[in-house]
Amino acid sequence: MKSGLRKSMAGKMQMQKSLNQTDTDAMGGPDSNDATQPLRWAGLRLALLAFAQFIIAIDYNIVYVALPDIGRDVGFTAQSLQWVVSAYAVAFGGFLLLGGRAADRLGPRRMFILALVLYGVSSLAGGLAPNALTLVVARAIQGLGGALLFPATLALINTSFAEGTERNRALAIWGAAGSGGLAAGAIIGGILTSGWGWQAVFFFTVPLALGAALVAAPVLLAPDPAPKGRRQSFDLPGALVVTTSATLLVFGLASGPEAGWHTVRSAGSLVIGVLLLGTFILIERRARDPLAPLRLFANRGLATAMVVSFFHHMALSSGYYLLTTYFQNLLGYNALAAGLAFVPLGVLAMIGGGKGAALLLNNWGTRATMFAGMFIYGVGLAAIAFAMSPGGSYWAVLPGILIYGFGGGIAFTTLFVAAASGVAPNEQGVASALASTSLQIGAALGLAAILVVANVGLGGQAGAASDVVDGLRMAGWFAAAAAVLGAVLALTLKQRNPGVPLDVAASPESAC
Repeated sequence: MKSGLRKSMAGKMQMQKSLNQTDTDAMGGPDSNDATQPLRWAGLRLALLAFAQFIIAIDYNIVYVALPDIGRDVGFTAQSLQWVVSAYAVAFGGFLLLGGRAADRLGPRRMFILALVLYGVSSLAGGLAPNALTLVVARAIQGLGGALLFPATLALINTSFAEGTERNRALAIWGAAGSGGLAAGAIIGGILTSGWGWQAVFFFTVPLALGAALVAAPVLLAPDPAPKGRRQSFDLPGALVVTTSATLLVFGLASGPEAGWHTVRSAGSLVIGVLLLGTFILIERRARDPLAPLRLFANRGLATAMVVSFFHHMALSSGYYLLTTYFQNLLGYNALAAGLAFVPLGVLAMIGGGKGAALLLNNWGTRATMFAGMFIYGVGLAAIAFAMSPGGSYWAVLPGILIYGFGGGIAFTTLFVAAASGVAPNEQGVASALASTSLQIGAALGLAAILVVANVGLGGQAGAASDVVDGLRMAGWFAAAAAVLGAVLALTLKQRNPGVPLDVAASPESAC
């Protein structure tokens, strides 16, 4: 028996050695006789994938502080200016599922490169935009690039690193890069707008995206594997219906505060979006190769991640709105000062989403880590709301900001660890896209809801600073409640041993 065990272990070691050799050769690396070579190439590859997430996060946030200048120079009205942000969010949220399945069907490397090229070209077009329509279209194409890039990046991480401790660490680095990008976006946006004008916030992304797509990716990412077995269809009807549905849902939520919730533009979009979502479910039940196989929803890790993701980004968009309004309207900060005020939040989010998440995941497991992250997140939001006052200061809200950033970073990384657990390699793209779509819809609904709640808190009297603070404080309690509800829902996640893959933890051998 011992002899058989030794032979089995020797066979596994030889197989791993062969896989490392194949991986190194596929990327064109140097002679694999160097024992450190596979590890070094894996590190460079992870750095590229984390950098892609950094680009997505920067592009999400960099434009906010430039909005006043864009409105004056390009010709937006006060009501239409929001579409510089909303066009990106609508396209990003609407095309995520299509992007996820494209990564699974066409190959994550191909989609990764295509998405970054779209980012670079649309960023250049945005910086050169002569009018409002051109700029909105450019932002929508950026959102499409993000919808293709986000699931492709996650699919490459989840298929390159083994489930458990190795993948937890990789996703922690990826999550920390995203948190850093959100903070850097506000700071860089303020510096570029102040020094070189609003066009610079678009031009900044061009060399980053094109350099990663055309120089780094072809060298560091192995070619997509050839499809095996029968040729699979793309489920075009399902793709068209769910893309239209998600786009209308995000569009309706984004339009509500501006156009009114009872208008055709808002309510009509939401109703049609929900009806199309039901149609999509019927299509998926009958499709031979569905875009989003319904059996994926039976994966408790993915289903929980989707629900908690919704509340995570509901709290995230609410928190950014609260802090931006407080910094600029109550404390009188300009764009650059407001951007710098977000630095501590970004630093703590990087620590929480990086080392903090990796340490807790490998020692506590996914369920406890997700609960802890979301609960800390909610405590931070409550502390921010409690500390706001008409004559307040930045230092009064800083403790809440630090707690908010740390907990949010832990939760964000853990969500995608849960979403990837127990999912087959050829479905990692669509699994990450499902969780990401929940994020985007939660963010859109959170921002819309927070505006309603803040106005209720104002009671129709926004003349005095105390009235503004009352509205913001009520909105803060709402955001904190959303985060705590997400923490409670995280407890529905199936418990398993820390650092152990879901398929291993559930196997009969693991009980021996």
